[in-house]
Amino acid sequence: MEGAIRQCVPITYTYQVHFTAGLFQVDNPLLAEVVKADQEPGPKQLLAVVDSGLIKHHPGLLEQLSTYAKCYWDILVLEAPLVVPGGEEVKNDSALPELIHRAIDKAGLCRHSYVLAIGGGAVLDMAGFAAATAHRGLRLIRVPTTVLAQNDSGVGVKNGVNAFGKKNFLGTFAPPYAVLNDFSWLTTLDDRDWRSGISEAIKVALIKDAPFFAFIAAHAQPLVRRDMTAMRRLIYRCAELHLAHIATSGDPFETGSSRPLDFGHWAAHKLEQMTDYRLRHGEAVAIGIALDSVYSYLAGLLPQAELEQILEILEALGFDLYVPELAARLGQSWTIFQGLKEFNEHLGGQLTIMLLQRIGQGIEVHQVDEALYRHAIILLQERCEPADNIQHAAA
Repeated sequence: MEGAIRQCVPITYTYQVHFTAGLFQVDNPLLAEVVKADQEPGPKQLLAVVDSGLIKHHPGLLEQLSTYAKCYWDILVLEAPLVVPGGEEVKNDSALPELIHRAIDKAGLCRHSYVLAIGGGAVLDMAGFAAATAHRGLRLIRVPTTVLAQNDSGVGVKNGVNAFGKKNFLGTFAPPYAVLNDFSWLTTLDDRDWRSGISEAIKVALIKDAPFFAFIAAHAQPLVRRDMTAMRRLIYRCAELHLAHIATSGDPFETGSSRPLDFGHWAAHKLEQMTDYRLRHGEAVAIGIALDSVYSYLAGLLPQAELEQILEILEALGFDLYVPELAARLGQSWTIFQGLKEFNEHLGGQLTIMLLQRIGQGIEVHQVDEALYRHAIILLQERCEPADNIQHAAA
């Protein structure tokens, strides 16, 4: 019998995250330059997938896109744009990726064509999944329009939709062709969406960069007051740390069991589903961060003074640290702990959870004490609710 043939295919992915303002103004050539950079002859087809929530605040957006395409007619050809729902709804409707697939087929787009995804992180996730699965991958240009999408989900390599009641059950690892962050979109966000993305910056600061956490703490009030200078600095540094992790972690496509950037997320993903997505993703992440930080303290890892600093900053930014669903029961078990099983199932292999040793220093553990987590939940409940409203569950 012949020996095994060992195959090794080294692949390098390169993409740029740009920062700009007035992206679709005709005097801003960034989008045209990004498309033209492939140096292939002739104009390229481009299918825009647009978040409907964005159009409510920017009713002239589709006309602006059309005008832009006409100005740069020798570089890009704009197909009829698709308007899709914003928020988690877009990831729960299996008909929407097919809608994009049908539009790609009808327009005759090829693998050298572009899907231009414009919207919040959920729209980018869904449109990216559709782009990655048509012709085994069209070029995706992301235009994130929320804080969370600009500093976290929109700059990474993952796409996905929800299925079977589970977050991102269907998805792909497919780096974008480019990411175009336009800060001017942020001015029309409501306060919840403005604040929501800050939790992802806190997350990456806590596990990787203590000076960045100190910056967020020092600028908590300017951020609450919607100071754009502070927010731009937060977005840039968060995106920078996110991209550096993808490039240098040694596991950009998460083939192992470790996912450090999902600190606080095992509970967050489950809380989103349990609240029927009443919680924004970033709001759920803030609760997950608080929960895992309290657990880290109870487990003897995180100093109490640093725990208090974390919780105070989350509260100062306006995040709730407790919702009743945290303590909800299914039979004799606390439903939130199904999130641990689903988190492990999503990655496979050994359960790996990121906790904190110090601010800026994470530590991975492979087993957790549910009784200690129940204690952590009760401590958050006591902190956030009047004492006479609390009914302690038996540990």
